Amino acid sequence: MRAHGNSVRSVAPGKPAETGDFLLKRRYRLVSSWLPGDIDTMLDFGCGNGAQTILFADHARKIYGLDVSESYLNDFRKHARELGLENSLEAVHYDGRNIPVSDGSIDCLTTFEVLEHVPDEMHALSEIYRVLAPGGLLFITVPNRWWIFETHGADLPLLPWNRVPFFSWLPKRIHDRYARARIYGRDEIVRELVEAGFLIRDVMYITAPMDVVKWRRLRDFLRKTVFRGDTTRVPILATAILAVAMKPE
Repeated sequence: MRAHGNSVRSVAPGKPAETGDFLLKRRYRLVSSWLPGDIDTMLDFGCGNGAQTILFADHARKIYGLDVSESYLNDFRKHARELGLENSLEAVHYDGRNIPVSDGSIDCLTTFEVLEHVPDEMHALSEIYRVLAPGGLLFITVPNRWWIFETHGADLPLLPWNRVPFFSWLPKRIHDRYARARIYGRDEIVRELVEAGFLIRDVMYITAPMDVVKWRRLRDFLRKTVFRGDTTRVPILATAILAVAMKPE
């Protein structure tokens, strides 16, 4: 297995979505349609404030949310208590290197827009592989290279605006020099997952949620027309790629 280092010059930390964001509901619908009905343990790798994790509370007896930020984890714990879910949801601090659970102890693992921020992609994937039980499912999303805008922004010379259109379409060596996080094409994320030992069950483009559009009427119009449906076959209409993978039994 070859090692993947930090190809981006300086990877910025991620910012979690907020409770109620349309994207959270879209991800939930896509992932929940795959979930079996007898999940014992589930883990959300890079859970942030737990806004996404909490949506899956009814799908597993125990869900662990891991993150490097104690501040986000405290928000997660507070929200879980408010909902009376503190016994089934557990926020766990992650040291950024090793997932603090036993080998093969997790039935299902989710990780949304996290891989692009970790110091070493293949180490993170190897840890995910280690903790999943044989036959366990992995649901992973990463930013889509062919979306019109660089979703995490870039520190470009002489340009104060960091979301220049089509920047992510430039050759990888140029993109990675200025980008704040990695970005992936469909073949790239599939290749890394296969290299980590996973079997690919499905790969899909997640339609742009248009959360960044502040004018409600325009946002609703776009969601009902150009960006309707949770998935799309047109890469330039997708902000992210969702891969469904399985650890061999």
